[in-house]
Amino acid sequence: MTEKLEYFMREALQEGRKALPNCLPNPPVGCVLVRDHEIVARGYTNQPGADHAEAMALRQISGDLSDIIAFVTLEPCSFHGRTPSCAKTFVSRKIGKVYVAMLDPDPRNNGLGIALVEQAGIAVSVGLLQAEAELDMGRYLWKTE
Repeated sequence: MTEKLEYFMREALQEGRKALPNCLPNPPVGCVLVRDHEIVARGYTNQPGADHAEAMALRQISGDLSDIIAFVTLEPCSFHGRTPSCAKTFVSRKIGKVYVAMLDPDPRNNGLGIALVEQAGIAVSVGLLQAEAELDMGRYLWKTE
């Protein structure tokens, strides 16, 4: 099972790589949505003010999402900036489960996106291929030092 989970997160990482350089200064996040062990939607962060990875993927699928598993390379945003909160969108669309490669160190997020999703009763797992995600996105993330 771990191999399959890692496969889907690697696919999400590949999506994130498509975001560069247009997504800057936002990090190059990727997302895949999986139903019955098949990828049914893909997304990556677009230029500032346009869709984040999660929103791009969610636009490709309608109906009941309770059987959908999302694989996202960075914690979904908890706040509404130029775009709506991805964490709140997961909640409102009633996504089934979420795998996140790494937490977002941005102080506006930093665990809050995970908390929003979990508080809605959606299972979240953090840390799948975290080292690979950090290699891809580390230099684009909020620096706390």
